[in-house]
Amino acid sequence: MAFQPYTPKPVTDIFTHDTDINRRECRRVVPMRVLALGLGRTGTASLRSALTELGFDDCYHMMSASVENPPDCLMWSDALAAKYDGKGTFGREQWDQLLGHCQAVCDWPAVAFAKELIEAYPDAKVLVTTRDIDSWHASTMKTVHWRATEPELKMVGKFDWAAGMYQPMLHKFWTEFWEGDFEKNGKRRYKEYYDEIRSLVPAENLLEYKMGEGWKPLCDFLEVPVPEGRKFPRTNDTDGFVERCQRRNRMQMLNVAFRAAVVGGSLAAVVFGAGLTVRRFFGRRA
Repeated sequence: MAFQPYTPKPVTDIFTHDTDINRRECRRVVPMRVLALGLGRTGTASLRSALTELGFDDCYHMMSASVENPPDCLMWSDALAAKYDGKGTFGREQWDQLLGHCQAVCDWPAVAFAKELIEAYPDAKVLVTTRDIDSWHASTMKTVHWRATEPELKMVGKFDWAAGMYQPMLHKFWTEFWEGDFEKNGKRRYKEYYDEIRSLVPAENLLEYKMGEGWKPLCDFLEVPVPEGRKFPRTNDTDGFVERCQRRNRMQMLNVAFRAAVVGGSLAAVVFGAGLTVRRFFGRRA
């Protein structure tokens, strides 16, 4: 869905707390310093917290688009359309609009654009988080694959402002990146993806990092001091993933219901008022 128009957040969306920033009107305000291009479910949520603690603020993550600022999904959809459908262009100017407030980026959907981001930000350091492929695949099946193929999200996306931008983008990314079948192709694409990163970045300029290795290898690579007395963040967002997503679906549908009630109530008030006016007017004439 290339260049879906931006629409402001409805004032009736009171059950969710998303921001409403139109990135198409933004520009780069901080340098891009880190491209963390490991696939999602390899510890990217923990890495995001760690990079932020190290001063690489903000660090972009799928959560940035899914629950923090949903209009970002419009530009991700533009990028996906340019890459996979040949519709429009998406280069450094557009990346600066979308990611211009960030000094780092990680997680999906950014991984679909590893080559493009490396070319757009040649001075940024590149690292990848990795994980045992079998546990990664099992975790992803239970979480993001479930979310990307969830019928309830598709239904919510037909009515809710935020879900209406997020669901089409997520579906497009998930379909294209895994060649139409994550369950079948996920492990093969995992291997191909990391091989591609290794071919794009010289070994001496690339950090391959696993959760549990602590601050030192990360800080040494990024040339920043190790935080004294601070444990490395650990965000296990597998726990409760489905419940959190279902709760967000419910909150978004409450937004929809409240908007319908307000609009319906306003319409009823207009009809009622018009009826009174007509009766008074014709009553006086009679």
